[in-house]
Amino acid sequence: MAENLTKAELVEAVAKAADITKSAAAAAIGCFLGTIAGHVGKGGKVTLVGFGTFSQKVRKARTGRNPQTGAAIKIGASKSMGFKASKAGAAKKAAPKKAAKKK
Repeated sequence: MAENLTKAELVEAVAKAADITKSAAAAAIGCFLGTIAGHVGKGGKVTLVGFGTFSQKVRKARTGRNPQTGAAIKIGASKSMGFKASKAGAAKKAAPKKAAKKK
């Protein structure tokens, strides 16, 4: 399994790949993420073909339980950002290749 990638490591990788400074890469990544968050926060969807879709998830108000006392508590409705990976973007386990037969 792959190790987690921090934002600093992402900035460094983008800077290296695009041959730009780390500050320029950090600004670009910040703008990219801010744009996605702003659009999804207004109820929109952001679809990146071959990667996935960011959308807003809405949770209805519900009744829960306090784990310490067992008392019923009201949990308010909330909104959060969701992400669904595309089939092409999702990590797939490759099937083992069969050896080619020689004639």
